Amino acid sequence: MERVIELEIGGMTCASCASRIEKKLNRLDGVTATVNYATEKARATVPAALTARDLIEVVEKTGYTAAEPTPEPAQRADPRDPLRDRLLISLALSIPVVVLAMVPAWQFTYWQWLSLVLAAPVVVYGGWPFHRAAFVNLRHGAATMDTLVSIGTLAAFGWSLWALFLGDAGLPGMTHPFSLTARDGDAIYLEAAAGVTTFLLAGRYLEARAKRRAGDALRSLLELGAKSVTVLWEGAEREIPAADLRVDDVFLVRPGEKVGTDGVVVDGVSALDQSLLTGESVPVEVRPGDQVTGATVNAGGRLTVRATRVGADTQLAQMAKLVEEAQTGKAAVQRLADRIAAVFVPVVIALAIATLGFWLGTGGGATAAFTAAVAVLIIACPCALGLATPTALLVGTGRGAQLGILIRGVEALESTRKADTIVLDKTGTVTTGRMSLVAAVAGDPDDLLRLAGAVEAASEHPLGRAITATARENGELPPVTDFHATAGVGVRGRVEGALVEIAAGRPDEQQMTGATVPLFEVKTAKVTADAATWVEVRVDGVPRGWLALADAVRPSSAPAIAALRRLGLEPMLVTGDAPAVAEAVAAEVGITQVYAGVLPAGKVDVVKRLQSEGRAVAMVGDGVNDAAALAQADLGLAMGAGTDVAIQASDLTLVRDDLTAAVDAVRLSRRTLAIIRGNLFWAFAYNVAALPLAAAGLLNPMIAGAAMALSSIFVVLNSLRLRTFKAA
Repeated sequence: MERVIELEIGGMTCASCASRIEKKLNRLDGVTATVNYATEKARATVPAALTARDLIEVVEKTGYTAAEPTPEPAQRADPRDPLRDRLLISLALSIPVVVLAMVPAWQFTYWQWLSLVLAAPVVVYGGWPFHRAAFVNLRHGAATMDTLVSIGTLAAFGWSLWALFLGDAGLPGMTHPFSLTARDGDAIYLEAAAGVTTFLLAGRYLEARAKRRAGDALRSLLELGAKSVTVLWEGAEREIPAADLRVDDVFLVRPGEKVGTDGVVVDGVSALDQSLLTGESVPVEVRPGDQVTGATVNAGGRLTVRATRVGADTQLAQMAKLVEEAQTGKAAVQRLADRIAAVFVPVVIALAIATLGFWLGTGGGATAAFTAAVAVLIIACPCALGLATPTALLVGTGRGAQLGILIRGVEALESTRKADTIVLDKTGTVTTGRMSLVAAVAGDPDDLLRLAGAVEAASEHPLGRAITATARENGELPPVTDFHATAGVGVRGRVEGALVEIAAGRPDEQQMTGATVPLFEVKTAKVTADAATWVEVRVDGVPRGWLALADAVRPSSAPAIAALRRLGLEPMLVTGDAPAVAEAVAAEVGITQVYAGVLPAGKVDVVKRLQSEGRAVAMVGDGVNDAAALAQADLGLAMGAGTDVAIQASDLTLVRDDLTAAVDAVRLSRRTLAIIRGNLFWAFAYNVAALPLAAAGLLNPMIAGAAMALSSIFVVLNSLRLRTFKAA
C-alpha cells in the first residue's frame, strides 16, 4: 500500500539542488518524488515498507538537510538574518572597489591595493554561502549553480592576486580603464569578484523576500482560524484553545467572533461573513440546522454551534492542504526545464574550458581568454529556470485561495487551457439546490403565505421549510395548534382558529386566469406545471390559492455562463430531472444543449461521448452522483458546498457557492499558466542570448553577474503580478 510523505528540505540554493535531491529519491524502489526549490519541500509517494527516516537519510547523504513538517506550519525564517547582514557588509565594501575600477581618474597611487583589502572580505565572507555549497556538492560528486559562482569569483580573485603579486599590476601608478569586455595586459578583476558576489547576494536576498511574499496567501489562510473558543460544558461556559475542540462539543459564537470549527447551528439566528474564506462579500443567513464553516465571522446575533469537524478535517485545513499540494507540482514544461538544469552546470563548465582553450589557441591572449571563461561561468547560472514555475504557482494558488478557488495542481492549469466544453450539473450548481417559493396564485397572496407559513413552521419537509422561510421575510408568523402531517399527502393545523390544509395539487388554467398575483419576481423562466411543484392551500375546507415551488436558479448563473462562452467554453446542462424542468432552467441561463433524465452513470457516459468527439471536457458538479463524471472529465470543478467525494474527484474546488467562481478559476488558471510559460521563455532566452556574448569576450564578468541576478529577480517579480488578479 502506497502513502505520501512530505519533507522540509534545507540547504538548497538553486534549481540544480532540487533536481539532484529529486533524482536521488526517485532512485529508491517504488518512490515517486517531487522536490520544489521555491517552497523548499519534497513530496514523495512511497511503498509502505519505506519510512520518512529512509528518505531523510538519502537527502542527508546528498548533502542537504531534511525533516518532517511540524504539526503547526512553521514561519519561514526571516531572509534578513543573516543574509541581509552579509549583503549590507558586502555592498559597503564593494561600492568603492567598483567605483575605482569604473572611474580611471580616481585611480590614485596604490588604489589597486586598497581594492584588494576591500574586495577580499567580500569574496571570502560575502561569498562563503556559495563556496561552502560548492564544496559540499563537490564532496558528493556534483556541480550546481554555486559551483559556477564559486569558481567564477575565485578565478577572478585569484587572477587578480597573481597579477598584483607576481605581475606588474601591483606597481605604483598602475591604472586601467573600465571596460564592458576584456582588458589588456596585467589587468585585475577585483571589481568583478566583489561585484558579482554582491550582485548574487542581492539577488538571493530579493528572491527570498519575494518567495516569502509569494507564500503570504497560504500563511494568511492558515492563520484565519479562531485561536480560542467558548464551549458549553455541563451548562457552564469555558474558554479553551480552538485546537482542543472535539467533535460534538457545543460552543458559542458571539457577534464579531470567528466560528471555532466546522459545525451545525443548534440555536440562534445570525449572518456569517465568509469573505475571508471564500471572497464572497455578502453575509449568509444561518439558523438552527444550517452548516457553518470554521473561520467565518459572526456578523449578527449569538449562535450556539455543535462541532462536526475539527483539526485537519475542517474545510479550512483541507483548503490549506490542497493549496500546499498544488504548490509542490510541476508543469510539463517545467519538468523539461529541470532536466536541462540538471545537466546545465557540467555543460557550462565544459563550455568555459572550451572558451578558455579557444581564446588561447587563437592567440587572443591570456587576459581575454580568462575574461571570457569567467563570464561564461557566471552568466549561465540556471536560477531563473528553476524559479519560473514554483514562484508563479506560489502566487497563483495563494491568490486563488483568497478568492475561494483551490487549484489541486499544475495539471489543472494545463487542462484549463485545453478545455473547450464545460458540462454543468443542474442541481446545486446552476440552481441553488434548495426549494424556494417562485410564484403564488391567490386573491390575497400575502395572507395566503402567512397562513401556509405558520402551518409549515412545524414541518421538516423541504417544501414546508421553503414556504416558512419566505413567509418569515414578511414578519412574525402566528402559532399553530393541532398540527398533523400525513406522509405523501400534506399537513394541516389550526392558525388563528381556522383549519389550514396544505396538500399537493395544482390549479387548472381556468383557475389561474385572472387570479395570478405575483408575490415577487419569478426566479425561474416560465414556471409551468412541469417545472415547479404546486401545493394547494385550503382554509376551513375552501380552496384559497396555490403556491409554486422550484429549485431556484442562482442569480449569478446566467452571467457566469455568458462569461464561460467568452472564454471559449461551450456550456451544456446535464441533470437527472425531467426534460421540461431542465429545458426551463437551461432557457433562463442561456444554455442550448441539454441532457435530461441522466443517471449518475449516464453523466460519465455523456463526458466520455463528448471526449470521443475530440472535445476537451470540463465538468462542474457538487454531489456524490457527480464524482465519477468529475474524475472522468479532463478538468473537474467541484462546488465547495458539495460533498467531500465530489471535491476529492475534482481538479479545482470552488469554495464560493457561486458559478462565477468557475469563471474566475478558469481565468486565474490560464493567467498563471501564461505567467509560467512567459517566465520559462525569458529564462531560456536569457541564457541563449547571453552565453554566446560571454564566450565571445563581449561581457565583463561583473556585468554578467548583474545580468544573471536580474534575470532571477525578473522571473519572481513577473510572478508576483498574479497578486493583482481580480475576480470577475
